[in-house]
Amino acid sequence: MSLAEHIKSGQFKNAYLLYGDEDYLKVQYRDKLVDALLAGGDKMNLSKYEGKDINVGEIIDLAETLPFFAERRVIVIQDSDLFKTSNDAFADYLKNIQETTSIVCVETNVDKRNKAFKAIKDVGFVEEETMPNEHILQTWIMGNVKREGKKMTPDAWGEFLNRTGDNMDHMDREFKKLISYCYESDTINKEDVEAICTKQVETKIFDMINAIASKRLDVVMDLYHDMLSAKEPPMRILFMIVRQFNQMYVMKDLAANGITNREIANKMKMSDYIVRKNFEAAKGFKVNQIRNLLEDAADTEWRVKTGQLDEQLAVEMLMIKHSR
Repeated sequence: MSLAEHIKSGQFKNAYLLYGDEDYLKVQYRDKLVDALLAGGDKMNLSKYEGKDINVGEIIDLAETLPFFAERRVIVIQDSDLFKTSNDAFADYLKNIQETTSIVCVETNVDKRNKAFKAIKDVGFVEEETMPNEHILQTWIMGNVKREGKKMTPDAWGEFLNRTGDNMDHMDREFKKLISYCYESDTINKEDVEAICTKQVETKIFDMINAIASKRLDVVMDLYHDMLSAKEPPMRILFMIVRQFNQMYVMKDLAANGITNREIANKMKMSDYIVRKNFEAAKGFKVNQIRNLLEDAADTEWRVKTGQLDEQLAVEMLMIKHSR
């Protein structure tokens, strides 16, 4: 049973853990779950704790306290690292949680070997929130488009996904901007998306990689200096380039062994759209070219860290070398 089915059916556990890198989904599910647990909008029996310095003893004492004129007490714990670091008291309590208490934990990273993680998985419910596949994203956005009384052309959707498809928070923000921009129009066109939707750094990195593949040095340099103008540190730009080439390298290797795109997306915990986008970029490179760039990038990083090269110049030299 999924978390959405828990909320719909009203069949709840006493402990929940939502984790993963898709913040939009975590927040949406957290709020819907809390609202469902606290029927009638009861805020008197809702308590929230956030951060790594929370007092576990205080939480346990509160969890043992009966709710005030209500069926359930709800405790929300956010970004605590309780599922990464050792805390036997919290792990033990999860195994014997008060029947009238529900604990909802929201984290980004967890250690699946952690005692608390194993405990909440045994007695409660655990769900990882990751970027949905393209079909789900399109259904979500098109549903919002319809609610606004508008239509979106296929090429407008393609451009919107290309510019914003790194995470759902970004998609949501840019969609609201797009709706405001097109308030007088019944149809959202590609030109509207190009006019108002901001490309994330990750999208510019893909553009840069495609320009490197086609040996368009002028485009590579324009993109690099555009990111520098946006206050992106050169070493962060290098890190993102290396990350994309690493992903491309792994994907090429998996594909060569007969692994399908869908299986690759599952293995790498990525959206099918991102996998496809990586493969499109990877077409411009042979495996040895990717390997050579990664080796040069490692050498560039070492030279910067040892003070041999200025970081902005070092990254620029690397781009020039591989764009000729």
